[in-house]
Amino acid sequence: MTELFTDDYALARDAADPLSSLRGEFHLPRHGDMKQAYFCGNSLGLQPRGARAVVDEVMDKWAREAVEGHFREPAPWMPYHALVREGLARVVGAEPSEVVAMNSLTANLHLMMVSFYRPTRERPAILMEAGAFPSDRYALESQVRFHGFDPATDLIELEPDEADGTFSMAAIERAIATHGPRLALVLWPGVQYRTGQAFDLAAIARFGHAAGAVVGFDLAHGVGNLPLRLHDDGADFAVWCHYKYMNSGPGAVGGCFVHARHARADVPRFAGWWGHDQDSRFRMGPAFVPTPGAEGWQLSNPPILGLAPLRASLQLFERAGGMQALRERSVRLTGYLEALIAQRLDDTLQVVTPREPSRRGAQLSLRVAGGRARGRALFEYLERNGIVGDWREPDVIRISPAPLYNSHADILRFVRGVEAWRTGNA
Repeated sequence: MTELFTDDYALARDAADPLSSLRGEFHLPRHGDMKQAYFCGNSLGLQPRGARAVVDEVMDKWAREAVEGHFREPAPWMPYHALVREGLARVVGAEPSEVVAMNSLTANLHLMMVSFYRPTRERPAILMEAGAFPSDRYALESQVRFHGFDPATDLIELEPDEADGTFSMAAIERAIATHGPRLALVLWPGVQYRTGQAFDLAAIARFGHAAGAVVGFDLAHGVGNLPLRLHDDGADFAVWCHYKYMNSGPGAVGGCFVHARHARADVPRFAGWWGHDQDSRFRMGPAFVPTPGAEGWQLSNPPILGLAPLRASLQLFERAGGMQALRERSVRLTGYLEALIAQRLDDTLQVVTPREPSRRGAQLSLRVAGGRARGRALFEYLERNGIVGDWREPDVIRISPAPLYNSHADILRFVRGVEAWRTGNA
């Protein structure tokens, strides 16, 4: 096993992997004379080199054509959101009509709950995971209150039943069955942001529907990280962001999935003119006629400058051969990180992410022996030395080897950095 810890091994593994060439398609931040070892793609993905050209294309079109840019080729703005539709559908495993890039994650979550969280006195409750990302909890609590119910009884937060804060599928199934008669909605993450645990979305959708509930997913950490099959898995809706593994820039336009069975459903919704049927939109009539599919939940004109970087990113996903090829590389990279930790750092770092590859994505969440203060000290030492992960309270360092641009050599540098810190702090 000692050969794992050599430059020759890491460089050879990178050289043998054809997807390694995609690293050159990204701007890697620098640390002095070196590039950073950047493991923070689960928070903000790196900038594709092609993103600037696509943004400049929009800026140049605006300068040359002004309002006519909405209609003139190439890439007219009027149907601009459609330029990302098919590529995005392939990334998330959906039909093109089931996806739309719009708004932001939490705004989309609220829009979906307007349509799909329809509580009654008998079924007022939402089931979510305890320790969810705060924005999700704020959104769900506010929706429960908006409908006149009490979050103390009607926002059910399932506590983890496994060591290190993870959930067994048995516990999720049991909770849905126990609360089933009261459940209006099950809202669950694709990947839990703090632990990095990935979930069987098809099973959760099946459990929720069997109990009579609507099922939705927050895929902020799942899209661009794991192969998804949203259409086949059968959830009613899903929402996500594009600034993490999708590398579309800070505050990037969000994404939304609405299953095809709801494409023409007469459901309540907050309406806006860009969701109106495109064939009659510019007749400016008073009655709202929704576009069939996910696009019917749009409100306003697509933000063209916000969508442009997503076009550049999706081109790289296509070049990689799709999510399955990237997932295979991701398993190799994260497995290498886990193996080095087990071999060299098991007295310093505790992996809290599930060990089974099927129960995690790219991210390993690490807890430092000795408590929070030592964890912060290590995190800050790594950052000073150009090794960038991120910190999540109360005591987790998240390290996420993104398969589009991270390398075995990056991972070896991280492990050596931890060893150097440990030696100086023994």
